[in-house]
Amino acid sequence: MTKTLSGLALLALTAGMTSSAFAAGSAFATPHQLIDVGGRKMNIYCSGQGATTVIFDAPSGDAGWNWHRVQPEVAKHTRACVYDRAGLGFSDPAKQPNTSESVAEDLHKLLAGAGVKPPYVLVGNSLGGANVQVYAYRYPDEVKGLVLVEAEHEDETTRLDKASQGMLTKIYGMVAEQNKYCLAAATKGIKPGSEDQMNCAGDPAKVYGPALGAVVLKSTITPAYWRANVAEWDAIKVSDEQLRKRRRPFGDLPLVVLTRGVSPYAQPGKPQSALNKAFEDENFAIQKDIAALSTRGTQRVVPGAGHVIQADKPEAVVQAVLEVLKQVK
Repeated sequence: MTKTLSGLALLALTAGMTSSAFAAGSAFATPHQLIDVGGRKMNIYCSGQGATTVIFDAPSGDAGWNWHRVQPEVAKHTRACVYDRAGLGFSDPAKQPNTSESVAEDLHKLLAGAGVKPPYVLVGNSLGGANVQVYAYRYPDEVKGLVLVEAEHEDETTRLDKASQGMLTKIYGMVAEQNKYCLAAATKGIKPGSEDQMNCAGDPAKVYGPALGAVVLKSTITPAYWRANVAEWDAIKVSDEQLRKRRRPFGDLPLVVLTRGVSPYAQPGKPQSALNKAFEDENFAIQKDIAALSTRGTQRVVPGAGHVIQADKPEAVVQAVLEVLKQVK
């Protein structure tokens, strides 16, 4: 996972939203099924019909609404569900941080409680990609396909930091400082239109439209959100180790790996530096390694898309999901 300032900040790069996309997004503005997973409730939203259900997991610090441009399109073909990890969106917080193992366990309980039966195709972006890989290892009989969108690999931080000559460590330090700043600001209270709001949440209405944007903003300026976000971020090394312990080939599981075509660290309007090229080449190699874990694995670079491909090129994610569904059938 290329960890940038936040999934929300990356989504702010999305342009050209249509009124129909805004209308579809409004369906994510309220909780749907709130399911007890052991003394706390988690939110799941499903629509569409089909023998195979597609489950989406969002990048670090983001909720199910991250997939608002993809899930409705997939739901035209089969059952499609998004959910909110503990402490994010409409889901209650958990006592422990969201590690990939705890997320997989939560999701398993959530799906069972909501009556969403397998088989599943799992789709995950960034940290969500690590989570769905762990789920597939834990519950292999339930998972019939994977779409990994710039998914986390257990060794990528080490590999990318080496490729960037230590720059990645500095960037991650900046992210940690921003998280600390925003948690403190949210604890004191973030006022609408303030500098703290712009630094920590931006203007989600520009991305999600007025209805969903207002809900996203209300959520992402709260202390509860920032506690969950910071805890999840700080536990990423633990999630990497959990994935490393489970790592093995996926056999002949249908698998599509989507890789960004645009570097989140490139300087617009300037030629690509040698350091940036080395970084992006290594990111491509990491994603290629993931695709090679299945004899039916395919890697595809998405031109014009950054790390959050579902924001920049949602149609590419929809196409990949439909491709895997066809193989499952």
